[in-house]
Amino acid sequence: LTVLNAGRLYLKAEDLSGKVFVTSGLGGMSGAQAKAAVIAGCVGIIAEVDEAALLKRHKQGWLMEISNNLDHCIARLREARKNKIPLSLGYHGNVVDLWERLVHELDTTGELLVDLGSDQTSCHNPFNGGYYPVQLGFEEAKQLLSTTPGKFRTLVQESLKRHVAAINRLADKGMFFWDYGNAFLLEAQRAGANVEKKGANKTEFRYPSYVQHIMG
Repeated sequence: LTVLNAGRLYLKAEDLSGKVFVTSGLGGMSGAQAKAAVIAGCVGIIAEVDEAALLKRHKQGWLMEISNNLDHCIARLREARKNKIPLSLGYHGNVVDLWERLVHELDTTGELLVDLGSDQTSCHNPFNGGYYPVQLGFEEAKQLLSTTPGKFRTLVQESLKRHVAAINRLADKGMFFWDYGNAFLLEAQRAGANVEKKGANKTEFRYPSYVQHIMG
């Protein structure tokens, strides 16, 4: 319902075939995102750093395909988008890399390859394994978290700033992003990312919340 309503509200579209939804998180509640994309009829690319979560969703049938190769992900995105084929593709990697690759595609080809975007990393708990920084691999990040949590925190905040910078670039070209109630925008703001709504008070963000704006 969230994905469908986002399409209706922001894309003015009842039919999401050929539309692309990019997000992250395939554990717990966020695991439903892959299934939601296919039910809505769109192309869903969902990033997840934990291979165990990816494999679980794939085994359950909630996730149609898995890849750890961004070139392959972009190729599959283009193919499914062009042919308007529903797809849920799990990218085994950091969502920041995925967002930055989409920016690269925009800069080099002029194509905006994503229509809708969100995030379901566990940003309510970003410094204790809820969000993994793009600068490190999954196992390396887990090791750093256990040995040097202060450094891990710094890398998370740097990663959040990169995360938002890529989203802002794509949103400026017409992609619609929303907060999924996971404290992503709040933690990004605390990290110093540019998420404040211009002309508003500091408690208002430039992107909507699914609760008030989409489901409300």
